[in-house]
Amino acid sequence: MIEHTRAEVERAKAATSMTEMEALVAQAEPPRNFFIAATGHRDAVHFSVIPEIARRTPRLGDLRPEFAADGFTPETIAAAFERHGAAAISCCTNERYHGGHLSHIERIKSAVSLPVLRKDIIIDPWQLWESRAAGADAVVLIAEALNEAEIVDMLILSQQLQMTSLLQVRELDQLLRVSPYIGFPHEGYCLLGISNVDPATGEADLSHTLRLADMVERRSILVSDGGVSSREDLLRLRSVGVRIAIEREGLLSQEDPGPALAKLVRSPFSRPRD
Repeated sequence: MIEHTRAEVERAKAATSMTEMEALVAQAEPPRNFFIAATGHRDAVHFSVIPEIARRTPRLGDLRPEFAADGFTPETIAAAFERHGAAAISCCTNERYHGGHLSHIERIKSAVSLPVLRKDIIIDPWQLWESRAAGADAVVLIAEALNEAEIVDMLILSQQLQMTSLLQVRELDQLLRVSPYIGFPHEGYCLLGISNVDPATGEADLSHTLRLADMVERRSILVSDGGVSSREDLLRLRSVGVRIAIEREGLLSQEDPGPALAKLVRSPFSRPRD
């Protein structure tokens, strides 16, 4: 996936000069504050749930039957998620593996007031400029795909472009490697993510977050990515001090994703209605 992305980036660089890209960024609307949207919990018991929008996954294929044809409208899905309590929106832009596209970011932002996270494999600073030009308010930086110098450079450039970075790890060694850079270069622009998804199988296991959370000092900026499907899952995260979660394909697989999100985000401590 990284090598495929590298080839795509080289083609994009050849098609658009840096001067042109800078001009596109200068013309873009100011970014929405993803950091505040994610961390601005309404009270002590609510979670910030960030639903993810993708056409398909490598493991499941098309997430809904209508997505196989022309029935994938990310802006409509995002509007439903906003109405039912989403804190922000995660948008998969990888075309080959998730059926995404950069243009989906702007389509989503035209329909909602929420900030939008670009979910893709970011391996080159060019992609940060590309992300901001496309309207992204935040980007995911996967620690496994970047060395320490690249992480530092990406964090600095992302902050200069006024985007939030979600620095994502999966294993303990990755967390230890990136720990010195969490909150760099400005605390209000960097979140730490723990991926619960096995990249080889696509299976999600919430225990990754539960196991690594104890190693994180600032859990207010900790995001659990994947593996959340119920209020019980949110309770498990809350027990280790985590109150931000990205929900992946589970909601889109539901008959009506919007109300499914509403059921998920209501207080996990409130008594269920009869």
